[in-house]
Amino acid sequence: MAKVALLIGISEYEPGLNPLPNAVKDVEAMRRVLVNPEMGDFAEADVMVLKNPQRQEMEDAIYNLYAHRQKDDLLLLYFSGHGVRIESGDFYFSTSITRKSQGKLIPTSAVAATNVHSWMNQSNSRRLVVILDCCFSGAFARGLTAKDSGTIDLQQHLGGEGRAILTASTSTQYAFESDGLELSVYTHYLVEGIEKGAADIDGDGLIAVDELHRYAKSKVQEASPAMTPEFYPFKDGYRIFLAKSSKDDPSLKYRKEFDNIALEDEGDISVGNRFYLNEFRNNLRLSTDEADAIEFEVLEPYRQRQQKLQRYEQALSQIKQYPLSNKDRNGLKRLQNILNLRDEDIQPIEQRVLASKQIEYERQQPEAERLRLEQEKAENKRQEAERLRQEQERAENQKREAELQERLKRESSPPGIQTQPFEFETATLTPKSAGFLGMGKKTYEINRSRGRAEFFTENLGNGVVLEMVAIPGGKFIMGSLESEPERVSRESPHHSVTIQPFFMGKFTVTQSQWKAVAALPKVSIDLNPDPSNFKGANRPVERVSWDDVIEFCARLSKKTEKTYRLPSEAEWEYACRAGTTTPFYFGETITTDLANYDGNYTYGSAPNGEYRKQTTDVGKFPANPFGLFDMHGNIWEWCQDEWHENYNGAPKDGSAWLSDNDNQNRLLRGGSWRLNPRYCRSALRNYYTRVNKGGNVGFRVVVVRGRT
Repeated sequence: MAKVALLIGISEYEPGLNPLPNAVKDVEAMRRVLVNPEMGDFAEADVMVLKNPQRQEMEDAIYNLYAHRQKDDLLLLYFSGHGVRIESGDFYFSTSITRKSQGKLIPTSAVAATNVHSWMNQSNSRRLVVILDCCFSGAFARGLTAKDSGTIDLQQHLGGEGRAILTASTSTQYAFESDGLELSVYTHYLVEGIEKGAADIDGDGLIAVDELHRYAKSKVQEASPAMTPEFYPFKDGYRIFLAKSSKDDPSLKYRKEFDNIALEDEGDISVGNRFYLNEFRNNLRLSTDEADAIEFEVLEPYRQRQQKLQRYEQALSQIKQYPLSNKDRNGLKRLQNILNLRDEDIQPIEQRVLASKQIEYERQQPEAERLRLEQEKAENKRQEAERLRQEQERAENQKREAELQERLKRESSPPGIQTQPFEFETATLTPKSAGFLGMGKKTYEINRSRGRAEFFTENLGNGVVLEMVAIPGGKFIMGSLESEPERVSRESPHHSVTIQPFFMGKFTVTQSQWKAVAALPKVSIDLNPDPSNFKGANRPVERVSWDDVIEFCARLSKKTEKTYRLPSEAEWEYACRAGTTTPFYFGETITTDLANYDGNYTYGSAPNGEYRKQTTDVGKFPANPFGLFDMHGNIWEWCQDEWHENYNGAPKDGSAWLSDNDNQNRLLRGGSWRLNPRYCRSALRNYYTRVNKGGNVGFRVVVVRGRT
């Protein structure tokens, strides 16, 4: 007959598993109480300690614990370290070389519980005790059963026959290291139960494994309520005696009595029980110091629990918002888990702390509701004002359109030119909502409507035609206001100009139109029939100089017997605005849904858009209210005028501003595909030298009404 123990502690691990400094301390503490002749009474030679073993060394030691034993031997396996439970539910003991790959255990680096089961089943011993202080340790008992023992003589001090497994946690729980203790929580109370004799619950002088379990579990759940030690006895394993105690020791008697009262009073000793304990201590002839030391040890788990509850209450109290947000709830849940508290532990705290917050919240609700109603009323008023403003704007647009159509009707079909009506789609931009896409950026909606104008066609041959739109005469204010975003001084001063009726190209001159006219007889200079970089019959012609364009107009005039020319700068801006006064004909800002420009840049509060990096076919976007397409973006357009730094001295009759000096710079209007949107404004002025053939410069033509 022998009592043999194998104590294993793993503190050091490979990367991927956290170190457990207390594990090797746990096995030393267990060894101390087991080899003590007044406690465990194990022979020192029969208690083997393994610290941080590798897998093979650990397997050999466990195998040898169970091999070649006698029937009446008592065998104890104690393990403190990481327990690993894989997806199948199988349990593994970690070793110092245990590793994981992609979050999964490498089985060959750990010891499988199934192997230990097998060696236990093969052992001759009928008294087997396993104590596991590790995570998921309850999973070890899965699949383990007691085997038939036959008939043997039981020794009273060895107790019952069978197997007993004591675990720090269930098969799905984590085990916790100590909070202010030198040992792991579970092992601390196992050692205390043996060392102090406190686990001898029935007072018979012997500590059975079930008594040790009951004592340790009660203490653990005071300190860490969410941790649930488990006990798995097989046959009479629960009555295996693991240690002894001095049943006549007055210190032990006082400890047991104080332990029962502390449990009854939940760690807060009542006045009546305090007087009783003083009398009980005197009867046992214990000194005050001895009693105080016992009380301090017994109340330690209660103190730990109260400290955790206080930390939780402190965190909850500092949250100002009520009701609690999901963010705060999630944070509190994590705190609860790390403090190892159950829902029933924190429920009284939440009821107490949140009660005052709820009272204040309910008190503020009438005022909050009043403010909400006021804000709602103000928002409704704002929305109604915005609706009325939009209705007024639409009415003004419709009035302007009606006046325009009336003028077109009066002024259409002058002598020598027969016109016909056409319909087109035009658009305006209005803010859609106050929702932000970014800092200061709004969403806009495009309001589309139908327009009507007069035009005539010029046949250029081979199915190529030039469409010229009737532009009514009128007065307008040329240039930009100082309040217009991103304006420059060259757009000043603001001045009134009178424009006579004329016709203007519906589109910028296309590559097919250029090719047709370039084939006509030369007037002054040669023309390249295909100068453009971005090829396409319906794309605007580009890479043409101002001199090239003058030659184009001369050839076209000679063929048609009409005076074709470039628009004056005033005519161009008048035609672009089409009765509007905003930076763009469709409103206060611009989007790439309505024009071709570099959408990486924005104007005003509009969002970013597309950057196409090339010209697009003419007529891709909606026309302005006069029926002219692509007045904003796509291609710069040459004008007839020479460049002047401002409007001081500019003509007020809409004619081109020319001078006698040798000014080689000519006006450009409209912006282009490769520039940011501020260059696309109706008032923006630019210039190139007359011989420049830029890849983003083209033109459109005008013809004076009635002249032949």
